[in-house]
Amino acid sequence: MSDPDQRSKSAGGFLLAMSLMVGTIVGLLLGQPSIGLLAGLAVGSGTAVFLWLKGRD
Repeated sequence: MSDPDQRSKSAGGFLLAMSLMVGTIVGLLLGQPSIGLLAGLAVGSGTAVFLWLKGRD
């Protein structure tokens, strides 16, 4: 059995998906949905990589 105190390390995918959606919505509001999508991808990817690196220890 796994330890119930062990945290799941799958939060990066959710943050990536949410940042893509938020970036696209903000981009739509500003008239630049493609740039918003790319900005959301950059922020989400950076956050997911950070969480992955932090969870490796």
